[in-house]
Amino acid sequence: MFEIALLVGKLLLLALLYLFLFATIKAGVGMVAGRSQSRAGSGELVLAVSQGPKELLGTRLPIRGPIVIGRSPGADIVIADEFVSARHARVTPAREGAVLEDLGSTNGTLLDGQQVSGMVPLSVGSVITLGSVKLKVDRA
Repeated sequence: MFEIALLVGKLLLLALLYLFLFATIKAGVGMVAGRSQSRAGSGELVLAVSQGPKELLGTRLPIRGPIVIGRSPGADIVIADEFVSARHARVTPAREGAVLEDLGSTNGTLLDGQQVSGMVPLSVGSVITLGSVKLKVDRA
């Protein structure tokens, strides 16, 4: 009789352990799926290099904080082009997307072919031109 009670106890403990593991894995998968859905649905903006040196082509950088673009090694996007200043331009996230600002560059910054002065709002499809490099604003 004692052995039967012990066997039932072991089976019950094993069943509870499997239920606990199942619930833990299910909750973990739900958390991961929830994060990926919220990120995909957020419509986060990215800067994508559409024209320029082959080392940069295809580079996509999410606009989550200020992004400095320039020739300086300290820039977030480093462009080795003689027409690009050390700290050429900055893209900053804003409430309704992002804004572009020329940082006093020598040769200027173009947005959709127009010279930038001050802070200019960006939208999906906008093209930023710095020297021979073109960056396109896109969704993640």
